[in-house]
Amino acid sequence: MRRLQSMRWFSFPWLRRETSQTETSPLIPKTDTDRELSGVLQGTDESSTEEQAPEPGPNDGPGNQGRTREVKPRARSRPFSLRDCLLKYLLFFSNLLFTVLGLVVLALGLWGLINKESFAQEKIGQISTDPMLVFVVLGLVLSTLCLSGCVGALRENCCLLQVFSATVLVLVAAQVLAAIVAYSLQGQIEGYLRSGMLAAMVRYQDDLDLRFITDEIQIGLQCCGADTYRDWEVNMYYNCSAPGVLSCGVPATCCVDPLENGTVWNSQCGVGSQQLDEFSAQSVIFLGGCLGGMSRWIEQHTGLIGSVGIVLLGVQIITLFITTRLMDNIQCSKATS
Repeated sequence: MRRLQSMRWFSFPWLRRETSQTETSPLIPKTDTDRELSGVLQGTDESSTEEQAPEPGPNDGPGNQGRTREVKPRARSRPFSLRDCLLKYLLFFSNLLFTVLGLVVLALGLWGLINKESFAQEKIGQISTDPMLVFVVLGLVLSTLCLSGCVGALRENCCLLQVFSATVLVLVAAQVLAAIVAYSLQGQIEGYLRSGMLAAMVRYQDDLDLRFITDEIQIGLQCCGADTYRDWEVNMYYNCSAPGVLSCGVPATCCVDPLENGTVWNSQCGVGSQQLDEFSAQSVIFLGGCLGGMSRWIEQHTGLIGSVGIVLLGVQIITLFITTRLMDNIQCSKATS
């Protein structure tokens, strides 16, 4: 037993197993697994060596070897200045205000259309001449446009700001073009206004909105009809061949004094006025048409109209410049980051 134990502790040379094979041990062949492992280990060592070795730069010559390469610091994004922040939030709050205003106008237009049942089958054909449709379109365009500018300014989104600025630019160009066309085609515009006024007079009793607009124009300009008070003959109720009480009459808003004793509204003050001559009718109703009153009002307030137009145009141009400046700052900040 002792002899066996001593043999275990003492290993003979021919019984020793080398754990590592080298080129000095040619008698023990390498297995396929050993070759693969050695190849993988050598490839790993070579790749790690290649990764650790820095790539030679343009200035790495024989005289610069061994020196530590300087690493340039990463450029930081340029923060907005105080003026840029003020412009950003000015654009945001102004667009937010006009977005709310556009939503209010849109809600008012939809309420008017629904209240009058303009979407009913028998009235859907006349919806294109409904004044409430103007409020719907205006409110929808205003709220959508200003919402894009509001969100674009708050989130610093160049895409929304580009849409907003492009739309504002188109609106500015359209307003300038409309002013030029209106100035050069005054005669045709007067014809369009006459046609619109006569159409409103035809539907005076059927459309409450057209009735309200016509009454306000006649009261404000102290006029009656489009060109003369006899234009009310186009209305089927005020026509002289009509069988009703309103036959050969005009609305009460054409009367010089529609209030009896200054307190009670006399809706029958214009009955039979179309049968009177101008001398007799001038003490009861206004003889002049509303188109002439509009022309006189525009001539008297030309300066005010021009000033308002210039201010509105200037606000839009300033908004366009602010949007462009904000987009430049956003793009510059992204470029330096």
